[in-house]
Amino acid sequence: LQLLSFIKHKSTNKMSIYTLISLFAFAMSAVCGFIMIPQILSFCKKRKLYDTPDARKIHKNAIPRLGGVSFMPSMLIATIVALLAWIYTSKGNKIGVSPWSIFFGVGITVIYITGVLDDIFGVRAKKKLLMQIIVASLLPMSYLYINNLYGFLGIYEIPPLVGAVLTIGVLVFIMNSINLIDGIDGLSASLTLIALSGLYFIFQHEKIWVYCILIAGLMGVLVPFLYHNIWGKQEKNQKIFMGDSGSLTLGYILGVLLIKFCMYNPHVMPYQKGATLLSVTLLLVPTFDVFRVIIVRILHHKPIFRADKNHIHHKLMRAGMTQHQALISIIALSLIFIIINLSLFNQLLVTWIIAIDIIIYIAFQYTLDIFIRRKGGLPFTE
Repeated sequence: LQLLSFIKHKSTNKMSIYTLISLFAFAMSAVCGFIMIPQILSFCKKRKLYDTPDARKIHKNAIPRLGGVSFMPSMLIATIVALLAWIYTSKGNKIGVSPWSIFFGVGITVIYITGVLDDIFGVRAKKKLLMQIIVASLLPMSYLYINNLYGFLGIYEIPPLVGAVLTIGVLVFIMNSINLIDGIDGLSASLTLIALSGLYFIFQHEKIWVYCILIAGLMGVLVPFLYHNIWGKQEKNQKIFMGDSGSLTLGYILGVLLIKFCMYNPHVMPYQKGATLLSVTLLLVPTFDVFRVIIVRILHHKPIFRADKNHIHHKLMRAGMTQHQALISIIALSLIFIIINLSLFNQLLVTWIIAIDIIIYIAFQYTLDIFIRRKGGLPFTE
């Protein structure tokens, strides 16, 4: 309270106040994560809740897989406390609750519970997909949907019905992209951190501070998770995976925030000509990887929902990289795409920029296939 009083009376710059509150949400969420994850590890050990290795998994030992259980509680605690601090420092200003906020709360709760149940008991893929479609459908029901493509393929404003269907498809696809890219230590969380950082900058630029606080709260808990996931020692019961409770929650929040950014609503944000490009850029690696894997499975006459070891991280490791080297390479690739797209933003149309991204990604995959063949391996495996 003394710190908040100091902020309230000494700071005259609103942006500085809200930035400090966002940092407070980040720090509080990180602290919650460092407290909760060891408790989750102990719970998993007592109940023998492990991610057991199999033919398609990289790890060789049983690892606790409930790390994602800490994400939603830590984010909510940090966000609620930070918003209360915001109200206190903004001289009684209230925060309105819109219909989409209520639907968002319902959706994230449902997808979080679905992930937890899958991690503990197992949920069939078709049932998970059904739950994803249900929670994705809540967005158009709350009048939040993609209503403009900002010039991609020459398309601008789109009809509400088309936008509603597109919104459901995009959100389900993003959830699965984050889930499927979660194949080596730190990868899904690191790519999510990159995307969240970009979203934080976008909403900060537009001075939409509620979303900034929410994003900061989610980013904070990813720090203790990454610490335990990448550097945790299994023999000391410190290593943990996020599981579907984590990847589905991350994917849902990322998808909702991107759709919120892409929807043109002059009452919330001015027209964003780069909305489509920035959205694709922030999640380019996981989404492109899922597209590629689906296409490869179709070409090899394999079921598109059958798990395999043909994602980008699997191929990098078949080319001779360790898990950490593959992680660094994919993070670097994501950052390179961000730099390229931002550099071309004012030079080319969004359609051409995304076309260039596709060509670069195909060239990268082709080069990777050459390295795999030189090592005596196959680019595609069962």
